[in-house]
Amino acid sequence: MVSNGDNKKFIPLSEVKNILRKVEKERKELTYEQRIALEHANKFAKLQSQKTKDLINDLNKLDFIEESHVYKIVDLLPKTNEDIKTIFAKERINLNDDKIKKILNIVNKYNID
Repeated sequence: MVSNGDNKKFIPLSEVKNILRKVEKERKELTYEQRIALEHANKFAKLQSQKTKDLINDLNKLDFIEESHVYKIVDLLPKTNEDIKTIFAKERINLNDDKIKKILNIVNKYNID
């Protein structure tokens, strides 16, 4: 998530990776925190930027999950019902098996193993 004053914008790891690579090219050197963030993004961002955007658009069509959950799902690419339940464990959202299945079906279209 990026905070710009009162506006908060969620961004996926693949976008973080692209931003930091661009900064690295411009400056030739990243700060310690930026290097750590880039290493993390390189290690865990599983989809290319365009596929990530497409997945976000598809998940945003589901009216029962919030934007913050969409980005968690995109970054983690859950594979099982338990993975989905873990993402929503602290939330007061009751996801039944049908809703979980809808999420997994969308994620499985983009998942690359």
